[in-house]
Amino acid sequence: MTEHDTSLPPTERRNPRSAALDELDTLGVLQLLNAEDRVAVDAAAAVLPQLAPVVEQAAERLRRGGTVHYFGAGTSGRLGVLDASELMPTFNLEPGRVVGHIAGGSAALVDAVENAEDSEEAGRRDAARLGADDVAIGLAASGSTPYVGGALSAAAEAGAETVLISSNPRAPLADRAGTVLTLDTGAEVVTGSTRLKAGTAQKLVLNGFSTALMIAIGRTWQNLMVSVVATNAKLRDRTVRILQEATGLQEEPARELLERADGELKVALVATLADVAVETARSLLGRHDGSVREALAAAYGAGAGGDRADEGSRG
Repeated sequence: MTEHDTSLPPTERRNPRSAALDELDTLGVLQLLNAEDRVAVDAAAAVLPQLAPVVEQAAERLRRGGTVHYFGAGTSGRLGVLDASELMPTFNLEPGRVVGHIAGGSAALVDAVENAEDSEEAGRRDAARLGADDVAIGLAASGSTPYVGGALSAAAEAGAETVLISSNPRAPLADRAGTVLTLDTGAEVVTGSTRLKAGTAQKLVLNGFSTALMIAIGRTWQNLMVSVVATNAKLRDRTVRILQEATGLQEEPARELLERADGELKVALVATLADVAVETARSLLGRHDGSVREALAAAYGAGAGGDRADEGSRG
């Protein structure tokens, strides 16, 4: 079966560019893999116009108290769990707001769980608690994984927003999702090994989705990671540097302010840039869903807060 044979999904076809794969030297193999990885970047770029409304709808639902759930098996499931698990330390996202589900449960993160992806009922069980304010994102390179199909069906029946991310333009599960993002990654260097281009493209889309989502709900300010949870010395030093970068404070005053703010970087930022007490800054953030920009705008008026903030970041 060649890449042009349409009897199989693209991810299961043979790639003519890698037909002599085992005849190449090590550098040649690596160069071929790298060249094919560029296909994944282009595939992710092509779906951005469709991804943007998904981010906006997910942000609206999160603001209403909803949640986002990824469902996948194998590589796809691991990528979903990875993306979800990194949002708490990076953006201080509360547990349960973005959740990754993998067929076979946590054991499947390390070891393959035989036949787990073939259970549509398991997908339905994992999606059973979703409601109308939630978002279900199915990850399936082939577009046919029964576990993902069960999850999407259950989510749709509950009124949740449903999305399928696949590398198959004829994905059998397409009719179970309100939005279908098709990543045109084609045949893999190693036939059928979707941990390669298909997985890379999924990772890029998930990175983009979750990062844009966190920006939309105010978990960054400018391009600074102001919601980071300082759980170790490296991250505590990072919060000091961010505060210095954003406000122009010297290191020692920045550390002292963070201590008064109980280590909460956003509170320290608003207190400095709006020239208010720590408790006032905390109250402003509380009234504006934790958004530094909106808290500053409230303190200074629609335009002044942003102008003052920009001046501080150049200090």
